[in-house]
Amino acid sequence: MPIDKIDQIATKFGDSGNSKDFENKIYRKSHILFETLGTMDEFSSYLGIAYHHSNIEFIKEIQMHLQNINSLVASDYDSDLYNILIQIKPEDIELLEVKIQEYLLKKPLEGRFYLPGSEKTEPGAQVDYARALARKAERQLNAFVDYTKREDLEQAKKYLNRLSDYLFVLSFNV
Repeated sequence: MPIDKIDQIATKFGDSGNSKDFENKIYRKSHILFETLGTMDEFSSYLGIAYHHSNIEFIKEIQMHLQNINSLVASDYDSDLYNILIQIKPEDIELLEVKIQEYLLKKPLEGRFYLPGSEKTEPGAQVDYARALARKAERQLNAFVDYTKREDLEQAKKYLNRLSDYLFVLSFNV
């Protein structure tokens, strides 16, 4: 169904300061749920910019994983909807580790502090900024898990942690 009318985009429901999760439960927009979803969205959006500067196709796959994590965050883990969502698997984390190792073999790093974004190409600087946003998203997801006691997001937390490592190493290779 095409979206061709403003009321399909601007529902005006949020004008009161409320919003809905994936299952249509209503929360205040200031709720930690939306801070978490927004931080993840900010990170994924910037990854899109990094993709256009680097042309690394794997970045699109990462963005899909971030969308999947957001769907998990925005759903109750004991609902029927949650059970059909795509989970982060250990293999997803292992793939990041394999890619990190491949880049390190290709271009080993020196054991020193690097100025973020300043010692790289422009695409590398874009990827490095995405790394900083990955860390921000990771902190926010951890805060959400601490607040909600959601044990089901452990793989997502690990994925974000390893993802920032991947982006750090990638930033020296684009």
